[in-house]
Amino acid sequence: MTDQNQPKPGDPCWVDLYTSDLDRSIAFYGELFGWTADRAGAEFGGYVTFRRNGLAVAGAMGHTEGDADAPEQWTIYLTSTDIQATTDKAVAQGGTVVVPPMPIGDIGSMAVLGDAGGVGVGVWQAGTFGGIETPALVTGGKWGDSNGVPSWFELHTRAYDTALDFYREVFGWQDPFTISDAAGFRYTTIHSDSPMLGGVLDASAFLPEGVPGGWSVYFGADDVDKTVAKVVELGGSVVNPPEDSEFGRLATVTDVTGARFSLGGDKA
Repeated sequence: MTDQNQPKPGDPCWVDLYTSDLDRSIAFYGELFGWTADRAGAEFGGYVTFRRNGLAVAGAMGHTEGDADAPEQWTIYLTSTDIQATTDKAVAQGGTVVVPPMPIGDIGSMAVLGDAGGVGVGVWQAGTFGGIETPALVTGGKWGDSNGVPSWFELHTRAYDTALDFYREVFGWQDPFTISDAAGFRYTTIHSDSPMLGGVLDASAFLPEGVPGGWSVYFGADDVDKTVAKVVELGGSVVNPPEDSEFGRLATVTDVTGARFSLGGDKA
């Protein structure tokens, strides 16, 4: 991402993994992407910061006591300059508060909200830490040197129009660019400036009954097919196999504990 420590309000700025087996997850992503893992002290709950070439790319924490049934999942965080005001706006626009705003030492403040369509999304207000330290490298369907870098962020929602209104009002998204408004494929980017960073997909036609949707992260891959094969070798699974699109070669997988993420790279 460009000037990652000062992202625009509403831009994705961080991702973290909530996992039932932190040690297995660290080993999985270390083997898959070459990430190293820094563990914080007890005052931060042993939170893990993953790094690629020394730069922070993602975080992780293990399930806490009493959360045995918690999902294995990646959470995407959007930037806020006033996390309490963002939370208040979310509630006013039909959202919910899952985790209320809380300070994390001097590095920043976090919260987790439910948007007006029922999808969870994180919020981050930077202190000494701004978020992902690697650049976003997706340009015109070309992924560049993006292996192991969070490079695209996507909301799949049943409430497409409602969601767009929500994020405009709550996170200040400005001038989103509609790629397609066809009945079978409705897609709008977060904003029209480059880098675009992500988008919103009307997923009402293919989401399972009762599932509101979710935010997902795409990690870049030098070779999507080989990376998918490595996922399987390491104990993960394939949700959607590699396929060429106008946005590059894409696939969706789960990691060793079942957390879902996507991969993107240049076309085969």
